[in-house]
Amino acid sequence: MTRGSRKSWLYFGLGLAWFYLLLWPLLGIRDGRLHFADSFLVWLRVAVAATVCFVLFRLGKRGALDPVLTPLARARDGVTGTLSRAPRWMLYVPLAAFALAYPLITNRYAQDVAINVLVYICLGLGLNVVVGLCGLLDLGYIAFYGVGAYTYALLSVHYALPFWVCLPICAVFAATAGCIIGYPTLRMRGDYLAIVTLGFGEIVRIVLNNWMALTGGPNGILGIKAPGIYIPTFADGSFSFEYLLLRKLEYLYYIILALAVFTVIAVYRINFSRIGRAFEAIREDETAAELMGVDTFRFKLLAYALGAVFGGLAGAFFAARMRFVSPESFTFIESAMVLAMVVLGGMGSIPGVILGALALVALPEVFRGFELYRMLAFGGAMAVMMLVRPAGLWPAARMGKRSDDSE
Repeated sequence: MTRGSRKSWLYFGLGLAWFYLLLWPLLGIRDGRLHFADSFLVWLRVAVAATVCFVLFRLGKRGALDPVLTPLARARDGVTGTLSRAPRWMLYVPLAAFALAYPLITNRYAQDVAINVLVYICLGLGLNVVVGLCGLLDLGYIAFYGVGAYTYALLSVHYALPFWVCLPICAVFAATAGCIIGYPTLRMRGDYLAIVTLGFGEIVRIVLNNWMALTGGPNGILGIKAPGIYIPTFADGSFSFEYLLLRKLEYLYYIILALAVFTVIAVYRINFSRIGRAFEAIREDETAAELMGVDTFRFKLLAYALGAVFGGLAGAFFAARMRFVSPESFTFIESAMVLAMVVLGGMGSIPGVILGALALVALPEVFRGFELYRMLAFGGAMAVMMLVRPAGLWPAARMGKRSDDSE
């Protein structure tokens, strides 16, 4: 065994020991005392799995697994090449068919999880315009989600406006809030911008919590109407329209699916437009972009407003689905969750954000049966993914080409 190999095994053993020191108080506390056996079995299973993975990793670095990995790599390249040459409709048609048939083949629990995933896809793609395309670190994005939710709640409760009329109004109000917040803050850069956006996000939440006359304060707003549509009916030999409230989960699923598809198409068009190229120029080098004639402040404000639009649409749906809103739904942890989806999936990548939303919303539900251990497994999986794929699960193609050229 070489010196480098011994050093690697030493670090690996120290890592397992450090992991047990964290795991023991987490899982071993019972009746106010620390019990060794309660956490040791869990740690032993994790240690065995980690050791197997570490051994395979070391063998792979030495080339001992090449006879197995080389045919697999060739098969993967062949499948990837075939898919890249295939028409896009061969992928989109089965995907659309599955999305439309999803409520028919699943139960209420699976539909509820799918609705949450689609809501976070809208939020993640909206934040992706700000963070992924324009390179602005925004830690208060959830404020626009709250503006959209409270806008629809107030219009529905006090003015009885239908959901479909309120949707564009919520988008306009969220974009206006984005301009109001962004105008005094977007002249800053880097960490300063992140701190100020965090502060504005908390200001919006505190205003929602304390403005009793308008928002109801901590009690929130109750009695929000669900979305509805007019359907034709034939009663007593006459033709008329009947207003149907879409309260069932399968109906709400199709509404948020339509909003998610609209968001994907809109963000895709923005990404490959002249505005998107200006956003990317600002992200890569703001000073160089300004010297080339790009009005950086105006485009950054536009990115902030565009991202807020999709957050407002998601907020309006959230209020219509829950039929109740309160400030507790729009805390900083939600902004951090959406930002983690963008970073984990791949900044600037639409498929990456979708995968990030699936990983951070659906993956914990897969581990729900493990009770106390599910968040431990979830956090470990996320840490491993960020080590293995630091650019994200599905990095943006144009960003990947630039990084390859720079190397």
